[in-house]
Order: sequence, then structure tokens, then C-alpha cells
Amino acid sequence: MDVPIGSGEWPARSLLGLLSPPARQDLLALGTRARFETDAVLLREGMNDQHVLLLLSGFAKVTATVENGESSLLAVRAAGDTVGEMALLTGSPRSATVTACGPLTARVLPSRALRELLMRRPEVSMSLTALVADRLRWANQRRLDFHGYPAKVRLARLLVELAASYGSSGPGGVVIGCRLTQPELATLVGAAETTIHKVLRELRDEGLLETGYRSTAIRDLPRLRRLADLANEQP
Repeated sequence: MDVPIGSGEWPARSLLGLLSPPARQDLLALGTRARFETDAVLLREGMNDQHVLLLLSGFAKVTATVENGESSLLAVRAAGDTVGEMALLTGSPRSATVTACGPLTARVLPSRALRELLMRRPEVSMSLTALVADRLRWANQRRLDFHGYPAKVRLARLLVELAASYGSSGPGGVVIGCRLTQPELATLVGAAETTIHKVLRELRDEGLLETGYRSTAIRDLPRLRRLADLANEQP
């Protein structure tokens, strides 16, 4: 069973983590359950469908096509998150493609049923609005970081945020279950891929980070927070 019931079992910043138990159960009761394999496309940029996916397990990457035709990583989503809500809220075509990082399960929420729930349950509506606002804040912070910090600090700040949102504690440190490639990390922190390669090697040599198959482990989170200039902020 990969659907936790208590709010403590969902990431605190996810939609399911924000909701009260009754509202969470109402949301989980919508739609149908679906399973996606690694690299499956959940939603495709430019399509006009408006259903929303509520992730129950696993990780997904959100990408969009830039002017030169290449794909740019915008964000990572995990269990408890929704994907596809912008098309529902705006009525516009999909602005990004969502792809499974590994096997995942989700509930497919029809647009009409979800709209009815948002009207009936203001708590769900307000939490979804807060989630969208938080994602906008995250994107704006990335832009500010591009100008205010060197690449190594920007990457450290990104890893700390990913650990806070999606990390799980283990004997070897905090594990981020979605392995991001060097080009994807470069996109998220606004640095050249060669720079990210160098920075990752430095973080590994300094005992802060360990990378493996489809996972990244932060070995010393307090020290990484200091490097990220986040030591005095609330974890």
C-alpha cells in the first residue's frame, strides 16, 4: 500500500501534507488510480487536456521546451504533489511536460470533479492556491540566486531545498530519491554543465554528497546548509 493516510507521512509542503484528514480523504477519493513506468510521459506540453494528476508515490520531472528546441528542467514533483493544475486553473494548453523519474502511481483527477471539490471544500482550494504561490516563490528565488551567489552555493541551496521537500533520513544521511542528471542540475541553478561537474566533484571530495543510481545522499546537511548560506534560517 503506497498511499499514507496521516499528514505526517506526506511531504509537509505537498498538497496532501497541507490538508486536514477529511479534506485529504475527499481528494484521494476522486478519479482513478494509474501506474506509470520509468520515463513514461504523464502530461505533454501543448496538449489541451485539463485533468490533474495527484502523485501517490515516486518522483516526476517537469520540463519545458526552450527557444533552441532543447528541453529545460523546471522542477521536481513527488508523492503528495499535484501536476497539471495550471491548465485546469487557466484553461490554457499544457505549459510543460511531466515525465516519471521511476515507477510511480497517481490518481487521475477529472477536471470537472476536481472543480466541484474545490467549490465544496474551500480548504482544498486555498491549499492548492498556496501551493501554486509557493512554486512561484521558488522559481523567483532561483532567479535571485543566479545573480547573488556563485554556482557552488546555488547548487548547495538547491540540494538543501530538495532535501527539505523530498528527502528521507537514513544511516548515511538524507537521501533525495530522485537522481537528477548534471544537465538538469545545471538548468535548475543556471550554470554550465562543466561547472556543475566540477562542483559535484568538490562536494563529494569534501564529504558532503554522494551520488548513486537514481539517488543523491547528503552526508552532512548542517555543513551543506552553511555552505548554502542558510545556516541561520529555519530548516
